[in-house]
Amino acid sequence: MLDMMFHQGLLLLCASVAVIGQDLTEKSAAYWEQVSEAELLETLQYQKLNIKKAKNVIIFIGDGMGVTTVTAGRILKGQNSGASGEETKLAMDKLPYTGVSRTYSVNRQVSDSASTATAFLTGVKTNDYVLGLNGNSVKGICAGSINESNLLTSVLLEAKMAGMSAGIVTTTTINHATPAAAYANSPDRLWYSDAEMTAEAKENGCKDIAQQFIDKSDQFTVVLGGGRQYFKPNTTFDVEYTDRANLRLDGQDLIEVWKAKQSDRNSAYVWNKEQFDQVDVAKTDSLLGLFEPSHMNYEAHRAQDGAGEPSLKDMTSKAIRMLKKNDQGFILLVEGGKIDHGHHAGKAYLALHDLVALDDAIEAAVEMTSDDETMIIVTADHSHVFTIGGYSHRGNPIFGAAPNVNNPKLVDDGKPFTTLLYGNGPGHSTLNGVGSCERENITLIATDDPNYKQQSAVPLPSETHGGEDVVIMARGPMAHLFEGVHEQSYIAHIIRYATCIGKKSKNCAAQLEQSTDLIFVSFLGFRLSSGQAQLALYITFGLLMAACIIAIAANLQLCRMARQSARKHEDPKVLNEKV
Repeated sequence: MLDMMFHQGLLLLCASVAVIGQDLTEKSAAYWEQVSEAELLETLQYQKLNIKKAKNVIIFIGDGMGVTTVTAGRILKGQNSGASGEETKLAMDKLPYTGVSRTYSVNRQVSDSASTATAFLTGVKTNDYVLGLNGNSVKGICAGSINESNLLTSVLLEAKMAGMSAGIVTTTTINHATPAAAYANSPDRLWYSDAEMTAEAKENGCKDIAQQFIDKSDQFTVVLGGGRQYFKPNTTFDVEYTDRANLRLDGQDLIEVWKAKQSDRNSAYVWNKEQFDQVDVAKTDSLLGLFEPSHMNYEAHRAQDGAGEPSLKDMTSKAIRMLKKNDQGFILLVEGGKIDHGHHAGKAYLALHDLVALDDAIEAAVEMTSDDETMIIVTADHSHVFTIGGYSHRGNPIFGAAPNVNNPKLVDDGKPFTTLLYGNGPGHSTLNGVGSCERENITLIATDDPNYKQQSAVPLPSETHGGEDVVIMARGPMAHLFEGVHEQSYIAHIIRYATCIGKKSKNCAAQLEQSTDLIFVSFLGFRLSSGQAQLALYITFGLLMAACIIAIAANLQLCRMARQSARKHEDPKVLNEKV
């Protein structure tokens, strides 16, 4: 591997030398040839597949992070650093293997976060609004839905069963759809606490999602996010917002229950950044952080929080440090959940700044782990009806008017429009209010304001999800298996396969050997698996050894024959003299 990298480094050096003295701006052919050559050499490093067992897995979910969001977020991150933006590489862009995930659910063409999270965490697609149950369950109906035959188990719980550690980090509440799919079995994602449950659900034995987390909390080493109000009784008030009542109706203080369950361990519960920063990872066995009554703040608003909130990068880094203490490995779920919330609100500024925050967390994870033993997966649960267009010029501010913020194009109604738009949502502003056909003029509006709502074609109070495929980006052991177009449920199966957990825990050595056999080489026109190639090498070696033995034996025989012939032809006088 080092020889290959050295050789490729020399090639890259040669490519660089070849263009010295030439025009290396983007307007020259030499510039793009050099860029392409560098990308090719980088890609060639991954010709040798990593087929080892994955010790660790980190799953990054950009909630609502469709391709348009990734592209616009990339430009924003670049422009924030003073660049044009389009040429910027996100940390997720640098992951070497890329595939595509199909996001439909059992009953919806365009799905929600509960069904999609169930798919990529359990390996089974289900109905919208359903968590941890198969497609036989019915949304909002407890009776019959939570039958044993319908229950699903996430890869995080399976990792714990296998002796690994598990953790969850999110910017939403920890009982929201994506994190809840890691531990809950519920026919309704909105049953956050007992206050949201129906009488039918309570009568038939269903539990609210916060309660289910507490019941399984000993399975998780670290859980960080929001959602305090769902864990405290409604007779109490929030510790940070003292005029805001909590929500539970059953009188339970589930945070105190969590502390009691952790009494035999060195545990810590934190609710603000100061407490979070003071947690000594080396001395802490389990950590629960709930930083808001509901969801955490948008990244663009985080600095304004009175009590202080850690960033997604901070939480991810601390979670990795805690989980790495287990020599058996870990699985960590990290969700940038506020990307989705920003899109629903029609506020691209908020959504894209949260994408940048997610990318910062990905960069930290890459730096803290080795691709030799840690699989990193970056994907989305679904997309949004979010567009980027208008023939905008290079470097045009991503939130600005198209095609140039200084010289916007006036379209058929005589008004400008922005590069970023939504297909539907609350940004359907009109000049004279509801019922008017005249679009609002944005000429004097600050479209880069955090609370600006990009215009939309269809008026809705909340912008909707998009139904197109989403990207999977990955690195580490078995990451090449994500290449191609896959069902979203496939992701969990690859995690099981790479880590040998759950249904893939049996015959782990055999399945890894089988992976080796799936690598093919070509020789003399024949396509051989690695196993066949190895056998061919042994046979070749045997034949060479046999040929060498035969050759040595033949040479010895020739030598004997030559000596005998020499004796027969020696001069008789010489023989008499010897006598």
